[in-house]
Amino acid sequence: SSTASPRLTRPRVRFGSMRIDTRFEPILTERLRLRRSRPEDAETISAYRSDPAVHRYQGWERTDPDGVRAEIVEMAPRDPGSSGGWTQLSVEDRVTGELIGDVGMSPADDEPGVIKIGYTMSPAFQGKGYATEAVAALIAYAFDTLGADVVRAYASALNLPSIRVAEKVG
Repeated sequence: SSTASPRLTRPRVRFGSMRIDTRFEPILTERLRLRRSRPEDAETISAYRSDPAVHRYQGWERTDPDGVRAEIVEMAPRDPGSSGGWTQLSVEDRVTGELIGDVGMSPADDEPGVIKIGYTMSPAFQGKGYATEAVAALIAYAFDTLGADVVRAYASALNLPSIRVAEKVG
């Protein structure tokens, strides 16, 4: 399927020199905590990413618990902003601690200063503004902490709710 990638930009003086966050701390919003994904998140992430309505828009080949766990373990040593692939964050409700989705970011290959982001919310938590809140926080983090010049949101062109999230956050 084709993907739409709205480009979110902020004017900056320098270009192409991003920082690596070696001391990542969870990102807090009014309702959410975005923290590094952990192997014990695999069962929950697998449950919603394996849902056919969600999976058809995903980039992960394996969504079974072992496959998700392997992805999380592979990403664990990677600091946000470092090259070599994606960094995954689990999205939790700040009050209940319930895992409601996940977001990811990766420097774009051969495009200095560009961060790619992706996002997935459990169907049980869609339509409540959580994705918009999480993505807005991730974008602010990419610009303000990592020093990105461009943030590019990736979503299937067929996934209209996901496209709307990208449009809402700018």
